[in-house]
Amino acid sequence: MSAAPTPGVFKCVYMVTYPNGKIYIGKDLTDDIRYFGSANAALIAADFTREQRRDFTIRKVILWESDTATDQEVGVKEFELVVQYRSNDPTVGYNRWPRWKPPGDPRESEESKSWSPPHPLPNRSRTP
Repeated sequence: MSAAPTPGVFKCVYMVTYPNGKIYIGKDLTDDIRYFGSANAALIAADFTREQRRDFTIRKVILWESDTATDQEVGVKEFELVVQYRSNDPTVGYNRWPRWKPPGDPRESEESKSWSPPHPLPNRSRTP
């Protein structure tokens, strides 16, 4: 069951940009300003040298927010934005769900292009 909106709490889908230009898109259902997602730390670490880690700035931008959306609606929006920004393409970002399929990949079907989530949509943003 999807949690109903809580008055005064904004749920959002955000994009984190790392110094190498790669992005991670996630959702925050709690309106926590400190939350920067749970992208796979090993994937990110592999892209930066020890020296680069000494001065490391990331940026978080809210792409979409709502104070009336259910958790499921936020999950659907997160999925849409991951696909739109291609943050699941390993050359673009750190999202690993949905699995990236390059254009023209024989595994890609018309059905996958117009995917709609199962009910309820699994919470994937807080899992590496």
